[in-house]
Amino acid sequence: MSTVKVAVSMEEHYLQELDRLVQSRVYPNRSKAVQDAVADKLARLKKTRLLRECRKLNQAEERTGAETWLSSEEEWPAF
Repeated sequence: MSTVKVAVSMEEHYLQELDRLVQSRVYPNRSKAVQDAVADKLARLKKTRLLRECRKLNQAEERTGAETWLSSEEEWPAF
């Protein structure tokens, strides 16, 4: 995948922490550290979105639907 150069503004104390991570060789450079941080945040947002959507489900309705389907003699759908 190709990379694109961007300018990012951040509070100085974050930059100092970032530089400490690079200096202690946790990350090879600032870019890699920021890429990992953004990827991690995006993954967490996707996960929390799924949780929010699941919370919208009515557990009683879902259970009744599952029990009804399981008690029927229907076959599993082909995929």
